[in-house]
Amino acid sequence: MSVEEHKITRTDIIDMAVYGEERQQRRSEISQIKKNRRVHVGPDATFYFESYDTMCYQVHEMLYIERGGEGQIGGELEAYNPLIPQGSELIATLMIEIENEDRRRETLAKLGGVEECLSIKIDGMIVKAVAERDLDRTTAAGKASSVHFVHFPFGGESIAAFRQDGAEVIVAIDHPAYSHMAKMTEETRAALVQDFD
Repeated sequence: MSVEEHKITRTDIIDMAVYGEERQQRRSEISQIKKNRRVHVGPDATFYFESYDTMCYQVHEMLYIERGGEGQIGGELEAYNPLIPQGSELIATLMIEIENEDRRRETLAKLGGVEECLSIKIDGMIVKAVAERDLDRTTAAGKASSVHFVHFPFGGESIAAFRQDGAEVIVAIDHPAYSHMAKMTEETRAALVQDFD
């Protein structure tokens, strides 16, 4: 990853008329990128690992849909730039995805603090998640949000281990009401290696 890919700037934003013409192609391209950047953990949780590409796409989508023009750009960059890995971390959007509204409400009511119970394990090393502090994702009553933004800060040793072909990487949620783990596929591990400098 180059330094330029750590941040979206105004010069990265293309004209919305041009974006509209290219939107279908860009959606197809980002779908291919995202395919190897997600990990399902247990029946209801999915980690979507973000990157410059996924966030640049998201910014353009927001600008295209909301039509806020130049005045909207600064706010979108402020919202999405913090979700671009900075070279020694992975960043994920964790989504609790439950279609049934009653079951979703019941599940989220029990998942307070889940954002503090996430980790990535590589060959015995544990990298604990740090939740984005933009706002509280757990209410005072203990109800969790269905969307969480988390950083996994790696050190040199854990990055080196993650880079090894075939490394066993486990994504885990260790919450009393939701304790599940999943082995990251080799395709996903290889894609996420690109997030490190």
